[in-house]
This record gives sequence, C-alpha cells and structure tokens, in this order.
Amino acid sequence: MSLKRGIFLAPFDELVDPRTLAELATSAESRGWDGFFLWDHVAYSAPVRAVADPWVALAAIACATERLRLGPMVTPLSRRRVHKLARETVTLDHLSRGRLTLGVGLGSDRHNELERFGEVVDGRERARLLDRGLERLSAFWTGEFEPPPVQRPRIPVWAAARWPHRRPVRRAARWDGLFPIDLPGPDALAELATEVRALRAGSDDPFDLVVEAPPGAATEPWEAAGATWVLTDFGSPRPRPAAVREAIEAGPR
Repeated sequence: MSLKRGIFLAPFDELVDPRTLAELATSAESRGWDGFFLWDHVAYSAPVRAVADPWVALAAIACATERLRLGPMVTPLSRRRVHKLARETVTLDHLSRGRLTLGVGLGSDRHNELERFGEVVDGRERARLLDRGLERLSAFWTGEFEPPPVQRPRIPVWAAARWPHRRPVRRAARWDGLFPIDLPGPDALAELATEVRALRAGSDDPFDLVVEAPPGAATEPWEAAGATWVLTDFGSPRPRPAAVREAIEAGPR
C-alpha cells in the first residue's frame, strides 16, 4: 500500500468559512493530495473565537471535489446522538460518493466544550459511550437504517489514541485505522504497528496507521515505521490561509 497524504485543518477563525475550505480542498485535489480532514469542536480555547461546524464544511468539500477522501478528525461520540450521526455519516457518504472516513475519539474538556454544555466529563464513561456508540453506528449502517452507506461493508472508522495509552489502541484494532496523537517519533509508531498486527492476527482487512507531520517534513521515516497516511498539520489551531495554500501548492510528495 503506497503512502497517502492529506491536509488536516482546524475550521477556526480565518478558516471558518466553508467556501474557503472547499476552495482549499479543490486546490489540494488538483495538486495530487489524497485527503482533506477537519477538526471537530464546538468551542475552543482563546485566542480562537470563531468555530465552524465540520459536518457542514465537509458537505461543501464533498460537493467541490471528486477524489479526495474526507472526514472529521476526530468526533467524540460521547457528545453526539448516535442515531443522528448515523444519518449524517450516511448522507455525507452518499454526497461524496463513498469518500467519507469517520475519525472518532474520547474528546476532552481541555477547551471547555463538555461540562459547559452538559456533556459527560468522566473519561471512563466517555470511553464506554464511545464503544457503545460505535456498535450502534455499525448496526444502523448495516440494516437498521436505510439507505445504507455507499461503502461496503461500512464507512471506515479511524480511532484516535493518545500516546502512550494502550486501551484506545485495542479499540482501534477492532475497526479500520489508528490515529495516534502525541507520538514522540517513528519508533513509537513502529511499536504500535507491531501491537496492532498482533491484535488483528488472522485479519486480512485493510488497516490504516495515520500520523501528523508539519509542512515539508520528511515522510520516509513514518512510512518505514508503518504509516499508511501522513496528514500535514500546521501546528496551530489558527494557521494562516496563506501558509495552508503554500503547503498545498508544494504538493504531497
């Protein structure tokens, strides 16, 4: 499997307009990038002020592109109504003609977007809700709701795991990809890749290992460690549009 490259943006402040994000995605597609992914938050710490809904923005991106894989990175299922998310994901999968990947995770209250809105704060309870939510999503996708997704057997799910915690890695191994956060380097990814292979022993289904890297960073060490996707991340929730355009124009290779 050849390494794929994506753009990874927070739809905040200067990048809050879905039309701007759709234009950037169109440019990324024309320059040969493989994916375009958005942070999923309802609020964020200062100095961020404006926050866009990633799902509406992703719909705009789906309409403006034909090839890019797209999705939220990541959606905390504990603060979502799973039946509503099932409708949203299937609709976006149809709109994009089968290009959606659903990134999921626990989320956190570091930016005051859980307790402030009456959401679950306890980490263990959020983990339980995440696992239960994924089971319910799978059931909705595979027959409880119509229409089903375009993608078979389901919309791919990438699960986040903050290094060095291992319970989220075991969760990810049951799905379609692992998005490890705060990795110290490629050696840590290689360690996780070995663990995932052991956890998925006997399965020939595709599985993605997804990492972040700054613009212009060498991707070869990550690919050698087992990465299937490297997402260009701008190291800030408020990247300047000019910097994003520059990275897109430089191309993925």
